[in-house]
Amino acid sequence: MFDLILHAIPVFAICLALEAVSFHFLPDDDEKGYELRDATTSLSMGLGQVFINIGWKLVVLAVFAAAYSVAPFHLPADNPLVWVALFFADDFAYYWYHRLHHEVRVLWGSHVVHHSSQFYNLSTALRQTWTPMTALPFWLPLAFLGFSPWMILTQQAISLVYQFFLHTERVQKLPRPLEFVLNTPSHHRVHHGSNPEYLDTNYGGILIVWDRLFGTFEPEGARVRYGLTKNIETHNPVTVAFGEYRNIVRDVRTATDWRARFGYVFRGPGWTPTAQ
Repeated sequence: MFDLILHAIPVFAICLALEAVSFHFLPDDDEKGYELRDATTSLSMGLGQVFINIGWKLVVLAVFAAAYSVAPFHLPADNPLVWVALFFADDFAYYWYHRLHHEVRVLWGSHVVHHSSQFYNLSTALRQTWTPMTALPFWLPLAFLGFSPWMILTQQAISLVYQFFLHTERVQKLPRPLEFVLNTPSHHRVHHGSNPEYLDTNYGGILIVWDRLFGTFEPEGARVRYGLTKNIETHNPVTVAFGEYRNIVRDVRTATDWRARFGYVFRGPGWTPTAQ
């Protein structure tokens, strides 16, 4: 099947280069721009995920196909309304996938990779997880609802291509009607912020309406500090990819009871046994 992400890679590369050049010729004291080691790590993480997905996408396709085969009905791909329904279903699934990957530490172990850079540019969009397996359950219901596997994967790719362009400081706020409905660079900058007021906000994929509906929306105000509340201070791709899992194992091993062990795995990333 047609792989939109692979075909978009040349576009990503051109846009990334143009953005980097723009910082050279049009610097902005309020924007961090690029740092070679950071950007190299992000590119390494992106290439690693492409390699891992060569095999993993086959597993996803097989699981979706199995669910689709037992769906009570199959939605026709030639009906535009089915694609409209899929757009909203995919974006809704993405919101909950994204939110729970911030709220459940074992899931955060996969997603923290994307937030590990202290820079915010188009290369940051490529800093992707090497453990994409945690995403499968969030989209599986769409196959049971009758959306064909290739349609689900196509819509996921469309969403990811859209989100690539959110990772920039070069675009300020868009017209208010667009900012109200769509996820924009401004909204996504907030999501990548480690400022206390910005934590756990703006989870949307293409749309920001889910955040407005579920109370997780926060507008951009104060200057965003990018990265984690406790930054990892490494450019080693393997450490970036698996460091949080190592931390979880360490915390579980040192826990003194099963409540603490459960909490270190299934509660929020900042949970401790003294947290109530």
